[in-house]
Amino acid sequence: MPAKKRILITSALPYVAGVKHLGNLVGSMLPADIFARFCRARGHETVAICATDEHGAPIELAALEEGIGPREFCDKWHAVQKKLGDDFGLAWDNFGRSSSPANHELTLHFARQLWKNGFLELKTTKQAYSPTDGRFLPDRYVIGTCPHCGYERARGDQCENCTRVLDPVDLIHPRSAVSGAQDVEIRDSTHLFLKQSQFAGKLRSWIESHKQDWSPVVTSIAFKWLDEGLRDRGITRDLEWGIPVPDDIADGALKGKVFYVWFDAPIEYIAATKEWADRNGKDYRDWWQGPASSSEVVGQTKKDVTYWEFMGKDNVPFHTVGFPVTIMGSGEPWKLVDRLKGFNWLNYDGGKFSTSGKRGIFMDKALEIAPADVWRYYLIANAPESSDSNFTWEHFAGVVNKDLADVLGNFVLRVTKFCVARFDGKLPGEGVYGDEEKALIAELDRRIKTYTDYLEAADFRKAMGELRAIWVAGNEYLTRAAPWTHIKTDRDRAAIGVRMGLNLVHVFAHLTWPVMPELAKTIHLAIQPVGYANGVVPWVDDDTAAALDSLIPGQPITPPEVLVTKITDEQVEELKARFGGAA
Repeated sequence: MPAKKRILITSALPYVAGVKHLGNLVGSMLPADIFARFCRARGHETVAICATDEHGAPIELAALEEGIGPREFCDKWHAVQKKLGDDFGLAWDNFGRSSSPANHELTLHFARQLWKNGFLELKTTKQAYSPTDGRFLPDRYVIGTCPHCGYERARGDQCENCTRVLDPVDLIHPRSAVSGAQDVEIRDSTHLFLKQSQFAGKLRSWIESHKQDWSPVVTSIAFKWLDEGLRDRGITRDLEWGIPVPDDIADGALKGKVFYVWFDAPIEYIAATKEWADRNGKDYRDWWQGPASSSEVVGQTKKDVTYWEFMGKDNVPFHTVGFPVTIMGSGEPWKLVDRLKGFNWLNYDGGKFSTSGKRGIFMDKALEIAPADVWRYYLIANAPESSDSNFTWEHFAGVVNKDLADVLGNFVLRVTKFCVARFDGKLPGEGVYGDEEKALIAELDRRIKTYTDYLEAADFRKAMGELRAIWVAGNEYLTRAAPWTHIKTDRDRAAIGVRMGLNLVHVFAHLTWPVMPELAKTIHLAIQPVGYANGVVPWVDDDTAAALDSLIPGQPITPPEVLVTKITDEQVEELKARFGGAA
């Protein structure tokens, strides 16, 4: 068994407004959950945190459109997202809210530390104002042409095409996203700025130290930012909904302003951990802080905790610059991320998933089509790790039908039903494993180690390829063993094939649990009750031979119903018509 570790896991926070699409799910929340389940299965002390991101201008405006206040709006959508996360098996230790009292408190703490240490300053900025709308326009509600790549629908905070962080004044031909008005004026407004430029050297050294263990998409984006020269970043906004700037910062010069959503949102990782710790009689600082240290080693403490972050590539700049600068500038021994896993885009039938454009498949509609575990396997097996990946209904149906229905599902049903039909539904004990079984054990010993290594590195597509290869190896063995043929002439030989097959079913359940937890438990119940502590199905340890001969002869076997229903060509055409193709 591996040495026990302490693993802290956070997923990029889904914005509270609306239902998330499958690109959001596979870009952060799903891989974080699969990795957390894997860590728990390995016996590591694991804390997995997520939350809804609940501040910012879009909340004010969306609430206004619904005729309710921002708090009521956030209450409504947090509940929706929490339920959908539960329905998809996202087993967070805490699913918090960035508008929580804990996050208010910690955000103010960090701001005061930064102000005290001289890393915040007041600047009078040029800010977009719409006379037509009668208000300052939040950054993302100014749309125009990106000055860097020419994308014509860049937002005032970031271009989603080239990922550059922007200010509204950077945009060419700016217009209001609220009314479409083009009479956008630039007016003066005073704000707090975080002196990111002073941390360029520290950030570069820190990022350099992670070149070997961060995703290439992460380091390339981070270095691109540094190479272009870090700019100081405004961390307050002219809004009502958010965490108000206290009067003891800048002598009350920022009354009526709130902290920028991208300042307080990452701090919610710590706040949500604190909520979990408080509920469980623990100290969140055991996960986030080390002993008192100088500012030179801030973030290098808590060596006994390995901190993983999972996110889409659009979130990378804020997690490799903004949040780390907040931590470094505090002068306190807060934990910096150790492993940062970034994802590219999952595209939908040749075009982009879009929340604003309501294009693609969203989490609620996905569950009307197939069970959560089917989506979990498909999405992670095709995760956009090294490049963008593309969803099509034909590909989805092909993977579901071949991998899940034919390779995994058919294997489980074949061997369990044969046991019931020819061995009275009891695991046979006759015969002794021979060369065929020993060869399979040797192959699976190698493959399980490789699968484990891939998951430990969060290389999900490679891991799923190896998991499928393990299922295939079981199928190939059962075809060679052919107990349905030998039962007529050599019962002991047939019994050996069935016993190995049932042990394979048991092992498959354990190896599959992090990815498809409910399906894995259904498979496990065909062999015996699950009955593990806290519902965690433990990993297969290093003794593969013992794992493949662990079931007790005579124990009852109960075949499940059809595990995975195939998707027909007719259904594919219906789904394509229902959800549309490339725009």
